[in-house]
Formats: sequence, C-alpha cells, structure tokens
Amino acid sequence: MASATASISSHAIALRDLKAVRIGGVRQQVAVVPAGPAVKSQRARAVRPLCAAEPARKPLSASAASAPVAPVEEEEASAAAVDYEALAQELVGASPLEIMDRALDLFGSEIAIAFSGAEDVALIEYAKLTGRPFRVFSLDTGRLNPETYQLFDKVEKHYGIHIEYTFPEAGEVQDLVRSKGLFSFYEDGHQECCRVRKVRPLRKALKGLKAWITGQRKDQSPGTRASIPVVQVDPSFEGLDGGAGSLIKWNPVANVEGKDVWTFLRTMDVPVNALHAQGYVSIGCEPCTRPVLPGQHEREGRWWWEDAAAKECGLHKGNIEKDGQGPKVGVNGNGSAEASAPDIFQSQAIVNLTRPGIENLLRLENRTEPWLTVLYAPWCPYCQAMEASYVELAEKLSGSGIKVAKFRADGEQKPFAQAELQLQSFPTILLFPSRTVRPIKYPSEKRDVDSLLAFVNSLR
Repeated sequence: MASATASISSHAIALRDLKAVRIGGVRQQVAVVPAGPAVKSQRARAVRPLCAAEPARKPLSASAASAPVAPVEEEEASAAAVDYEALAQELVGASPLEIMDRALDLFGSEIAIAFSGAEDVALIEYAKLTGRPFRVFSLDTGRLNPETYQLFDKVEKHYGIHIEYTFPEAGEVQDLVRSKGLFSFYEDGHQECCRVRKVRPLRKALKGLKAWITGQRKDQSPGTRASIPVVQVDPSFEGLDGGAGSLIKWNPVANVEGKDVWTFLRTMDVPVNALHAQGYVSIGCEPCTRPVLPGQHEREGRWWWEDAAAKECGLHKGNIEKDGQGPKVGVNGNGSAEASAPDIFQSQAIVNLTRPGIENLLRLENRTEPWLTVLYAPWCPYCQAMEASYVELAEKLSGSGIKVAKFRADGEQKPFAQAELQLQSFPTILLFPSRTVRPIKYPSEKRDVDSLLAFVNSLR
C-alpha cells in the first residue's frame, strides 16, 4: 500500500493566493505566507501506511509552520469530546472550505480524503487551500477506467502527494471470478462484486483512521442520499479505536449542487477525469459505468440494468434512507418506495391512468388512437429527471391524435407492471399502437423530446 504524506510540496512554501471559495459565489482571501526553510519533497518522505496504527502526528499549518501545536493527547481528547450532531447543525451553512478546515484541524494525521477519481478531486483542492497537511486514499478495484488511473497520476503530480491505494484481497477476487465469471453482476446484481472489491477493502482501510472525508452530495441520489449531514458518527464502519462510534465521517459538499462543484473545479483549474468530457458524470468501475444521456439523472449511468433504488455500492450504506426514516423518501426492504413523494408529470396534456384504466388499454385490440404511457415512481430520481421533457412532449402531441399518459407502477402495482407491462426499472415508456394488442417498449435510454418523438412517429 502506498504511503501517506503531509501535503506540503517543496515548490509550494510560498503558496499561491489562497482562494477560499464559497460555492455559489466565489470569494477570495489572499494569505501572505512567511518565507521558511525548504521542505523536503513529499515523494521522498517515508510515512506510515493508511492501515497502520501509531500515535497521531501533530497537524502542521503551512501558513504558520512555526506556531505552537497542542499536544497529541489534548487533540485526541478534544476530538472525542465533540458533539457531532450539534456540530453538524452548526456547520449547515458553512462553506466546504470551512468544513474541510474544521475536519483537518480536529483530526490531524488521523483523517484522510476518500478519492474515487471523479469530481471529488474538489475535496483535495479544498484541503490544499486550508494550508494544512492532508492525506488521500483510494480504492483500486482492479476494474477502473484507464482515464481514472491517468487522473490519479495527474493529481499526485499536481498536488505533490502520494495517494494511498487500497486493493481487494486477491483470493476473494479469484474465488468470485472462478465461480461466477467476470461479469456476474449483470445477472444477479452488483452487490456481491462491490462487497469484494470495494466494501471490504474500505473497511480495512478505515480501521487505520479516526475520521474520513467523502464527496457525497444530497443531489447525487435524492432517493438514497437526501439526508446526508456535513459531519456524523459513521453508522457503518469502525475506526482506529474499534467499536461503534469510533469513526467520524465528514461530507463537506453534502449541501452543494453538482453544477456548483463544477464551477469550483473550473475556477481553480484543477485536473479532472477525461471521461467527464465524454458524458460521464458519476464514475465507478468500467463495466458498471456509462455516459449519462439527455434527460437522465447523473446516477443513471451507474448499474443501469438495475432498479433506481439499487444504485449504491455499499460504501455509504449508513446514509441510505430506510423505511420511514428519511424526511422525503424511503425505501423498504423489498425495494418499493414510500408513498410520501409528491406526484410528477403534472400536466393537463397527460392522462393519469388508474389500474382499471391501463388494464382496459391492455385488453383493447383495436384502439382508436395510440397511447404513449410512462410507468413511473414519483420518488425515482430518473423519473424526476425526465419529467420536463415528457411534459413538453405531451404538450407538443396535444391534438395530434396521440394520447400521452402516465401510470404509477411502484408499491402494490409493481408486480402487475412487471408481469403485464414489461417493467424492469423506472422509468419504462410504452407505446400502445392503434392496431396492435401488445404494447411496444421504448428501447432507448435517450429521454429527450426529439428522441421520444422520433420513437412515436416511427410507429404511428
């Protein structure tokens, strides 16, 4: 496993102007850094691996290298005494930079940034801007895109750091592949593969830390991440001291929207994954990631063959909203959603079909007009993402002789929709032609107005 380093590069003692960025409105604070002796290159330093347990190093501020630092014992005591629920409330309105600074100040060398090789490079930039030492680790599953490995190298050189790579156990990977093949996740779900290649290696890595920093955002997956706090006692993993409550999880960009993260990345001119320019937004392993198409939510490029409720790998399972626990939407043990989400596809041009209504539509052999119908769940972020385009399509088709409809197919209606309406995941779009009994399923993932209109016109 690669070694961690204090993030002070030899060429950056005279740091560039610190740009304290508050997402949504970039503000600059210029810090004058006193000259000091040259610092050895990080790549030449020998420091302990991520999972090793040794006394915490004193945090060193790049802007005040000679300032006195509290003893390690006092630092640890202060971190342990923090009420993290109260701190989360205190930091609700704080900028990611302020949250990052607080995290690094509290935990020094016993905290590390989890870097996936995607837009979470923003976390590394925030850490650099604090002027404090920081550590970065990453899970190398063995199946990442070449562009992701290239980004790792660019990030190491840009920031003068070593990323601490964690790998899955070779024996576990071998047993999985030999028994089920290289692509078993397409047949029986991704959870088993993610457990071997991601969750267990992460658990091992976190046992060497007292806190970690993630790039989770609430808007990444409204159905599963809507209640992420900026800091919390990790509900799923254990830290260095072992036992429940031994690991603290920081989410500095929890309240930030994706578009604002990208404003920050462009403003600071940091390295980004080349896949983003090819339509990828959320980036994971190569076999399980693809570009996001028009009208799709960013997480829809992950595990696209599965239901919306399953689009988590298990690294953040403690933040997934369960039955009755989330403020907006919950998912019960069977994967069906709570009925609390507000309805979508609200338009006078869209017919709201009931169960008897769609059953009658199925039975008709000679319909007087075609019907375009979306099978949806209002809590599903991918249905929400296509709402605007579907409503626009309905308004365009109004008076054209084609009916546009919707049918809520989650909850108790889901088994029926799966058996009779070809439902596999949300949303599913069907065209009931005027002279064909069986509905025709829209085969594409493109849900923009032009693509849907082309499908309708080709079968009129």
